[in-house]
Amino acid sequence: MKKGGIMKKLLSLGMALVLALSLMACGQSAAGTGQSASDSAGDTVSAAESESDGSGESLGTSGSNVLVAYFSWSGNTQEMAFYIAQQTGADLYEIVPETPYPEDYNECGDVALAERDNNERPAIAGLPDSLDQYDTIIIGYPIWWHTAPMIIGTFLESYDLTGKDVYPFTQSASMNTEQFDNSIDFVRESAGSGQVHDGLFARPSDTETIDAYLSDNGLTL
Repeated sequence: MKKGGIMKKLLSLGMALVLALSLMACGQSAAGTGQSASDSAGDTVSAAESESDGSGESLGTSGSNVLVAYFSWSGNTQEMAFYIAQQTGADLYEIVPETPYPEDYNECGDVALAERDNNERPAIAGLPDSLDQYDTIIIGYPIWWHTAPMIIGTFLESYDLTGKDVYPFTQSASMNTEQFDNSIDFVRESAGSGQVHDGLFARPSDTETIDAYLSDNGLTL
């Protein structure tokens, strides 16, 4: 092939890559900024591509004693979970509701509010029988209606966490610290005899804060 042809081909491939990255960035743009919506539906971006098949059944087999378990409605918490798992070498588990939440932002908020008001524990699809192999659970979630989603209670209350260290991480559109504190209280209540440490409250893009939290708690590889 002539030199000019090779350059044209490389240029075309480069442009295709740039376009793909642009589309991914667009998919992660905010879906809403209203206070009531952001507090009720938590995550505000489209879901990142998941390495899970969506069943929520499998835990990793890497031999790690650290698990990153997360619930994410639309992507922000998932983005944080993937990053934290990479930095810690942890296994990754997605908490998948047995009954999916509505895709519509406001409808999802209505369901989340009813669950909170009734202190419900939504069922989880493919819930692992045991977390015995893990000494450390890093648990992630969005802020829904001023606290953690009730499905986080389902997950934590399903196990005896005695002797395990639990590290919560979360984010929200409003980044309201009172709501963060409420969510940590809920995690502590749900974790029973597990040792719940101070949590991480940061935006997914704030890797500096995330890295500092992981380092300060001795969680980094």
